[in-house]
Amino acid sequence: MFSELKITNYELRIDAEYYSKTNVELNDRLKTIGFKIINEFAFVTDGIHTAIPYDEDSNVKLVSATSPRENYFDFSRGAFISESAHFENPRTALKENDIILSTVGTIGNCAVVTPSILPANSDRHVGIIRINDIFIPNYVSTFLLSKYGRFQTLRESTGNVQLNLFIYKIKSLKIADLALNFQRPIDTKVKEAHAKRELSQTLYHQAEELLLETIGLKDFKPSQEGKNIKSFKESFLSTERLDAEYYQPKYEKTIEKIKEQSHELLGNLVQIKKSIEPGSDVYDEEGLPFLRVADYNKFGLSEPNKKLSISFCKENQKLIEDIQPKKETILFTKDGSVGNAYMLREDANFITSGAVLHLTVKNKKRILPEYLTLVLNSQIVQMQAERDAGGSIILHWRVGEIENVVVPIVDYTIQQQIADLITESFHLRSESERLLEDAKRLVESEIAKPE
Repeated sequence: MFSELKITNYELRIDAEYYSKTNVELNDRLKTIGFKIINEFAFVTDGIHTAIPYDEDSNVKLVSATSPRENYFDFSRGAFISESAHFENPRTALKENDIILSTVGTIGNCAVVTPSILPANSDRHVGIIRINDIFIPNYVSTFLLSKYGRFQTLRESTGNVQLNLFIYKIKSLKIADLALNFQRPIDTKVKEAHAKRELSQTLYHQAEELLLETIGLKDFKPSQEGKNIKSFKESFLSTERLDAEYYQPKYEKTIEKIKEQSHELLGNLVQIKKSIEPGSDVYDEEGLPFLRVADYNKFGLSEPNKKLSISFCKENQKLIEDIQPKKETILFTKDGSVGNAYMLREDANFITSGAVLHLTVKNKKRILPEYLTLVLNSQIVQMQAERDAGGSIILHWRVGEIENVVVPIVDYTIQQQIADLITESFHLRSESERLLEDAKRLVESEIAKPE
């Protein structure tokens, strides 16, 4: 009934989705157990609205919409804001215990600021929630990630082309008013998860250091000289490249350093299989997850937001069975963010886009897939990707060039040490994710508990 429609923030909402049965049921449950509006116990603002001056030499991280995830931060993008801009924007400078909420893109992701990520500043695509002592920050963040928080952040988002969650909407979000003696164990679980994630990152860094130290590249600084003289025979006739950037001395010196020791071309170490690009017309709400370049990085996979329709999968069953990647397959990007590698630790229940190659090690007695994955993500291969990849809008790395990537082959015992460090690192990361998921489920169970 029109008389029953809700007016929120002086807005009359008449869109049907706003009143879905699920939304109404979850909202009614919060009313039953009691809640507080964020504006009642927190200061809420957003990040810098002007153009961001980036600075690779700065130590001030820039937090954007892609930074907060499920109760942790992802800084793989590696964006830094200039120190001068940081000091000129004290309102948006982050503080310990701030809750950062993504307000565009994947709306509703959030995490709590810890000393380890400071100094940091933020752009306008995140909300900053600075609370008082009524609630524990890690509890509020976990609540917002639960279904009782997620339905609100999505429900209150508005926009045609791109959804946005505005600051005044964040202020109106309801937080279940649960007792502090319930919030504290949630806080403990989240902090334990963070400790495991940090140890995971330490072990991964140790594996990287061991690799670079073993091949003599730990303290190696490639030439920064801006010119290199090549004959036509030494350039185009051997590489089919005439762009000056390709011949920068830093690339040449790095390859020479790798070739001073045991090495092999990637094409001789792995079998390379291409996937498919079926087109957006077969995307559907239900079906087989379709993993694209943006859905993974070297540390793991995220839930793909695209699925291939059930009918398409039935019609192409044999093809899908053939291209579904198996355990120990290395996913490797050739388009967009080229050179990202991730080794699967179990058979995949998805297929990948055509921008992701599947690499399978031919001889594990010569090279371990965990070791090779680390090499592919290292600066050794990243520089080769930077040199080779072309494209005016989207970078493209040709398969023929990828086959010619030079890979150092270290002693097998060193490879095993690296593999062990990587395995333990990913085990700790998995444990961290489990603890965060447990914390979220505890919140949901407590709220759903019968009176």
